[in-house]
Amino acid sequence: MKKLAVFNLPFQKMPIFVFKIHLIQFNMERNINRIKVVLVDKLKTNKWLAEQLNVAPTTVSKWCTNAAQPPLETLMQIAKLLDVQVDDLLRFEELPEIAEVK
Repeated sequence: MKKLAVFNLPFQKMPIFVFKIHLIQFNMERNINRIKVVLVDKLKTNKWLAEQLNVAPTTVSKWCTNAAQPPLETLMQIAKLLDVQVDDLLRFEELPEIAEVK
């Protein structure tokens, strides 16, 4: 069972505030999506995307700044609206390396 070193607790019993901080740091350190870049390329605005998806403009803003990531289903809808492949909206090079299991 994986333990969190700071608290020496099993991962499942990690205090929720620590888990949230970890997720926020992960998102802020990595620009996982390219939504803003593709919007600019397609001459579309955050407001336009928010209206198309029926979400708050602040939600789209968080996606564009990588402060939050859209759900997979929403990412697929964004790709369809912008007439691009889902891969075009992602930066795979920003993902952490995965060790090979032998």
